[in-house]
Amino acid sequence: MTMPGNGWQVMASFRRDDSVTKQKLKPGTVRRIAGYARPYTRELVLFLALNAFAAVIVVANPLLLKSIIDRGIVPGRTGLVVWLAVAVAGLALLEAVLGLFQRWYSARIGEGLIYDLRTQVFGHVQRQPVAFFMRAQTGSLVSRLNSDVIGAQRALTTTLSSVVSNVISLVLVLVTMLVLSWQVTVIALLLLPIFILPAKWVGRRLSSISREQMQLDAEMSSLMTERFNVAGAMLAKLYGRPADEEELFSGRAARVRDIGVVASMYGRVFFTALTLVAALATAMVYGVGGYLVVDGSLQLGTLVALATLLTRMYGPLTALSNVHVDVMTALVSFDRVFEVLDLKPLIDDRKGATPLAVPAGADGQGPAAPSVQFDHVRFAYPAAEEVSLASLESIARTDTAPGREVLHDVDFTAEPGQLVALVGPSGAGKSTITHLVSRLYDVSGGAVRVGGEDVRDVTLASLRERVGVVSQDAHLFHDSIRANMAYAKPDASDEEILAALEAAQIGGLVAAMPEGLDTVVGDRGYRLSGGEKQRLALARLLLKAPSVVVLDEATAHLDSESEAAVQRALKTALAGRTSLVIAHRLSTIREADQILVVEDGRIAERGTHEELLLAGGLYAELYRTQFSRQNREEAATEAF
Repeated sequence: MTMPGNGWQVMASFRRDDSVTKQKLKPGTVRRIAGYARPYTRELVLFLALNAFAAVIVVANPLLLKSIIDRGIVPGRTGLVVWLAVAVAGLALLEAVLGLFQRWYSARIGEGLIYDLRTQVFGHVQRQPVAFFMRAQTGSLVSRLNSDVIGAQRALTTTLSSVVSNVISLVLVLVTMLVLSWQVTVIALLLLPIFILPAKWVGRRLSSISREQMQLDAEMSSLMTERFNVAGAMLAKLYGRPADEEELFSGRAARVRDIGVVASMYGRVFFTALTLVAALATAMVYGVGGYLVVDGSLQLGTLVALATLLTRMYGPLTALSNVHVDVMTALVSFDRVFEVLDLKPLIDDRKGATPLAVPAGADGQGPAAPSVQFDHVRFAYPAAEEVSLASLESIARTDTAPGREVLHDVDFTAEPGQLVALVGPSGAGKSTITHLVSRLYDVSGGAVRVGGEDVRDVTLASLRERVGVVSQDAHLFHDSIRANMAYAKPDASDEEILAALEAAQIGGLVAAMPEGLDTVVGDRGYRLSGGEKQRLALARLLLKAPSVVVLDEATAHLDSESEAAVQRALKTALAGRTSLVIAHRLSTIREADQILVVEDGRIAERGTHEELLLAGGLYAELYRTQFSRQNREEAATEAF
């Protein structure tokens, strides 16, 4: 005895989580979904028409079997039997061709919708501020682009086609059965509760197991991701104990194994129960129908047709009994995608924003270095609800209050071509100041101006084209050196790339590599040393050729040899450009046109190296505690 209908679809339907039906959808969700379906209207109409036609074949086959028996075999009409058998074969062939077309249209609509949603979500996420990525869990974002997007497209393919075909199939099957024998049909319907109720109970248990299984899979995957990442693998090797790591993973994998066994057994019980009920129903149909055939009130072919139709009735009934859950599951997936799309970027172009106007330099070879002005700037980091979604964060959000102010009345001007050094204790607000120049954040009060223009009034593209940034931990993509360099200037020639590498004091190293510019740097550039990564980042900045340079401790945590090479590269990078540098190296500070001493979010002191030493304030204290040793080391190096 076979499972009625499509057994896997029936089981999948019952595995759906009923809790989704309790979720509240935002008004207009269905209308927005219709907007995404509009480009595929023609394909959808043809797809649904094919599903309807396939549903008709569900009834046609049993009726042909009835005719073969009652009009061919029983009367002994051999010719008719042959022709009807050919018709059955032709119908099977037609069903196979329909299946291919259904699959093609389903894939065309589904994959097209997935592409539309994924590209839109990816582009929208890319426009979010850096604060968004500091809060959102990467895995949750990836889930929106994968699981939720795929779940959303099911609304227009699997769910919609299932509802259409199952409704048509069920109506046709019931009408046909009633016409053939109302007595047998009533008996089949009386057995329906025995079929549905136990399946519902098992289905609820399967849903609970499925949720637990997904959670355990996620925990195991998270552990693998953390350990297989370069930084995580290095940390595990330096501090971890291999046996303990293996035991931790073994424990999580064992839980996945155990829940998998439980899920398999419930699935087996599910199939067994449905098969037994279907067998019972078939036995009763043959028992009652057989009696009617012997009694002469029912033909043999009609009985065979009724038994065949019965097996095709329970599948659609089961699927439609959970149609609300299926539809809501798909709609909730759409709603979760829309939740991301509805999060407006906190940093975006204002209406009427214009490109940053930077005049050409005196030599005519590039843009002139503009001034950078902080005009009584105040700043507080945005609250969580302004930049992120609670559902994208890995832990419960507790900091819903607005952030405290971290910069207070910061006021200074870096004149065109000047080097301004920011010094001060850790946590004073130096990095925050540099972030405001490239508009990673917007000020809470006052204004940041580049070339006399408020950065909020110019387009982000033009601002970031003029401002180049190298951070303390320069990021490199898992790609070739050429590709990482071309990220700054996609149309750069190899000659331009090599010239930038040479200027950054890393050209010789790249030339000595067997694959040269095609050398893959590894995940986050881990195949290179810290100094090599920083010099490559500086080379990328030189290739971009910005008129404003921001360096956030670009030489921190490097060995003396690497730092010396990076310092030489910095002289080239800063030449002729307006520069804002968080400096910890005395030689860089001494060369600064202006030194800003930052303390508790304020400019505590300003001036040149000599002026600040004479003032005897915080800078003089920092010099005695941090810089004097560097001074002796640099003097010794020069003497050597």
